[in-house]
Amino acid sequence: MFKKINIFILWAALGLIFSRPVAAEFIADDFQVWGNVTALGNFGAINPSNPELKKFRWWLEGQGRFGNDATQFTQSLIRPGLGYAITDKMVAWVGYAWAPTAEPLATKHPFDEHRLWEQVTWADNFPFGRLTWRSRFEQRWFDHMVPDPGPNAVAHRFRQLIKLAVPLPAIDPNLSFIIQDELFINMTTAHPGWITQGFDQNRGFVGLGYKVNQYATVELGYMNQLINRPHSARPDQMMHILGANLFLNF
Repeated sequence: MFKKINIFILWAALGLIFSRPVAAEFIADDFQVWGNVTALGNFGAINPSNPELKKFRWWLEGQGRFGNDATQFTQSLIRPGLGYAITDKMVAWVGYAWAPTAEPLATKHPFDEHRLWEQVTWADNFPFGRLTWRSRFEQRWFDHMVPDPGPNAVAHRFRQLIKLAVPLPAIDPNLSFIIQDELFINMTTAHPGWITQGFDQNRGFVGLGYKVNQYATVELGYMNQLINRPHSARPDQMMHILGANLFLNF
């Protein structure tokens, strides 16, 4: 138990290090509002007498993100996927994501981003709370980007998320304190000045989660997102995000 706590503290510290701006003049700040709905389930209903079908999972996620002080559309994301439960705690996934993108993430030219993704998720309950670990690989390509990186410019990215939900039974048995961090690493340079190999971004989140019923959990909180822009005329970006998330588990 203490080993896992130490790993979480180390990861959170790394996130804070990466998120710390070097100098304010090199950071472009923005306030944003993100909404997310993620639904998970299995295929057991197809044939309840076959327990193997419950190991096959589905994932459907939709997001809307609004930037420039939450006054305009910035990005949406549709992310379906299929998974297989290796154990009762670990699931392997594959899927696709489509992300139309505009200012301030894009410049004056909106573009569409497409992703193939593969990930492994692990989650378990401990006396101190529920710990979740997600490792994801992405292959990304773009339409309508200016300048055009070309059809063969596929960007490979690794993402590592760790999340801790700590129950607050003294306040409400359904309430939890949520803290998480996600580190993004570009594995290739696909578009010089836009996607460069190395540290890409970090997202740190703190908030509250409420279990509405056996199927639905709502999380509301603050996310800090730092996007690295090396070798670019654009400054690094720091997003201050009000995040509202609905998680459905069937």
